[in-house]
Amino acid sequence: MTPEAREKLEKLYNLDKPVVVQYGLWLKKIVKLDFGDSFSSDRRPVIEKIWDRKKPLLERRLFVTFMINLLSMIVILLIAIPIGIFSATHQNSLYDRIITTIVFIGFAMPSFWLALLLMMFFGVHLHWLPISQLKSMNYDSLTLLGKIWDLARHLALPIFVTAFGGLAGDSRFMRSSMLEVIRQDYVTVARAKGLPERKVIYVHAFRNALLPLITLIGLSMPGLIGGSVIFENIFGIPGMGQLFYMSVMTRDYTVIMGILTIGSILTLLGNLLADIGYMFADPRIRTQ
Repeated sequence: MTPEAREKLEKLYNLDKPVVVQYGLWLKKIVKLDFGDSFSSDRRPVIEKIWDRKKPLLERRLFVTFMINLLSMIVILLIAIPIGIFSATHQNSLYDRIITTIVFIGFAMPSFWLALLLMMFFGVHLHWLPISQLKSMNYDSLTLLGKIWDLARHLALPIFVTAFGGLAGDSRFMRSSMLEVIRQDYVTVARAKGLPERKVIYVHAFRNALLPLITLIGLSMPGLIGGSVIFENIFGIPGMGQLFYMSVMTRDYTVIMGILTIGSILTLLGNLLADIGYMFADPRIRTQ
């Protein structure tokens, strides 16, 4: 590189200015979601590669990753909470031991290995589910119900793989939290008053046992976003995780920084929503 070309690059990226000024200029652009241009051959703006307005909503990388993670979180909560409550109310029973064994398997099983097994079984051998992409080649010619069914079939394996690890952790967390709550004095008083056991568990104990889980949900957001890099590449899903991996492989630093910044914003948003949920679950926080 010639000295002239080097000087031109330094001026282009403001590298000839003090570090504090560089950071201020970068922060000013970040507020406007201006992450610069990609280093790849297309030289497209980073925000356009992440959120391409010209494409349909289902083909925009940020929406795809957010949708899959949101659906995975809903699946985790719908399954983990009942399992955790039932395990706590039937402590040391055969059911509790079976669930504990399955949970340990879930903790120990690598998600990429599970994904490959499911792809081989349901996709290659049984031909029940597709193993790549978000939609079929004939998606545009399908009816509305056909499109919904096609999306559901394509999302089944990625959502299951994403939710499996979180399901194991959240169900154990819910179990331990419920065990702690049902031993409290106010639960004993509720039972002494002759209230039905179902009302004691699901009205008096459930809301207080849910508080630690709400906090855990906010903290689990970075793990879900990080997991997108694995399953989006395995299943060929055009999301932020796939774009992040491709950018790392090609050293496209501006795209990497843009995705990391958006991931940080989503993490902060997840923690904020967890705090709001904590407030709704516990009336004492609203009062304070």
